[in-house]
Amino acid sequence: MNESNSILMQWAQWLDLFQHFLSYSIASIGGPLVLLPEMHHYLVTEQHWLTDGQFSASIVLAQAAPGPNILFVALMGWNIGLNAGGYLLGVGGAMLCMVGMLLPSSAVVYVTAGWVQRNRNLRTVRAYKQGMSPIVIAMLIASGFTLATANTEASHDWPLWVVTATTTLIVWRTKVPMLWLLAAGAVLGATGML
Repeated sequence: MNESNSILMQWAQWLDLFQHFLSYSIASIGGPLVLLPEMHHYLVTEQHWLTDGQFSASIVLAQAAPGPNILFVALMGWNIGLNAGGYLLGVGGAMLCMVGMLLPSSAVVYVTAGWVQRNRNLRTVRAYKQGMSPIVIAMLIASGFTLATANTEASHDWPLWVVTATTTLIVWRTKVPMLWLLAAGAVLGATGML
């Protein structure tokens, strides 16, 4: 995450960043990872506030660290702030993105959780839960594809695609612990086999 991408951001752009994360919060059905393609489009392709490497590194570091997977949002804000001028803006960017991502969804959950729990046997509540499952899965697949193809060299590296497909099948069809698959991937990467 040491790539340099110096940018100049005005107050209106910081506000726009905050508003985008507010909208991501409302749209993140199934968690923030499902919105990675949209975040990549906005932050990397459209605004050029992050590089592909910074975007991917933010996600990888957050997923490797203990704690909630939403930490990648703070890392993206941190990188945007660093690119805009330094550590103080990095802290501000991290806080801005996290508050934007957490505020609306937390308010909605707070208001609706009690109602859903009291009415969990209603047909509409059950239908909503069942109907959202395929949407969340499709959005997670789109997120994975965006991460896999962000680096143009990796998108043409067929062994990585084989490992990805094999791992997906193992997770889907067996009960092999995910930790073993992560360890296998680490060994393959460390030995240079991938």
